[in-house]
Amino acid sequence: MLQRGSLSAAARELGLTQPTIGRHVDALEQAIGVELFIRSPNGLVPTDAAQALKPYAETLAATTAALLRTASGERERVAGTVRLSASEVVAVEVLPRILGPLQEAYPELHIELSASDAIEDLVNREADIAVRMAEPQQDALIVRCIGDIPIAFHAHRRYLERHGIPQTMADLANHRLIGFDRQTAYVRMVMKRYPAPEGIKFSYRTDSNLAQLSAIRAGVGIGLCQIGLARENPDLVHVLPDAFEIPLGTWVVMHESLRTSPRCRVTFDALVKGLRDYVIPPARKRKSRSIFDENLG
Repeated sequence: MLQRGSLSAAARELGLTQPTIGRHVDALEQAIGVELFIRSPNGLVPTDAAQALKPYAETLAATTAALLRTASGERERVAGTVRLSASEVVAVEVLPRILGPLQEAYPELHIELSASDAIEDLVNREADIAVRMAEPQQDALIVRCIGDIPIAFHAHRRYLERHGIPQTMADLANHRLIGFDRQTAYVRMVMKRYPAPEGIKFSYRTDSNLAQLSAIRAGVGIGLCQIGLARENPDLVHVLPDAFEIPLGTWVVMHESLRTSPRCRVTFDALVKGLRDYVIPPARKRKSRSIFDENLG
């Protein structure tokens, strides 16, 4: 209700009828003795009491989902549901090629993939396994460092044929650049560590990394793209390869309580191997052991 704003939308989300949702809300209001929603022309408006209860409801929902995922798996076989969390670009562009073969090998394994740049809490089991672009700081986690995913300026050949290829960072001021609409904490950190020359402005702005990638592929302008993704598209050209590159540290993380879960172990192992192959193509890697041959302590 807080997320959807109406009984009918909440009913569709939960697979229930609108009257059933209404009865549950009425019962909850009677049990706690306060009104949770006020009807308005724009739908249901949450009261202050509802907003105060929201974080507890979200924690309860995450715990319930984790309980169901745990109960869905059997101890002796790879079966049941694993919930993964990853950034938009990694979830959409990289993980399917890893998870597809994994599910071919284990047909009873089910994947829930949360594609979001927000960090989901593994300790509170909002997800079982996460691919993180920030080094995990919490305790009770199994962490594997994948290495750095390099990000650099790229543009479609079609754009460069029309506007020319910049030879220096200063030349970027004369090009149409694709970038962020707002300076988030991450963007400010990147700009501080990798300062851009004066006079450079983004003429195509969006906070979605996927939207930026789509714009680069469409020939809108020059933008930042993972080198591994650009390498797969012969029409994308690496611009200023010797002048600018951002190493994006990457980790695969799992709560240590899941180390004995077969479905989580094989998924964790596949993610680490697949992402390491993505960062460093197999032809350039030495043969490595299974991830779970490593000490998990």
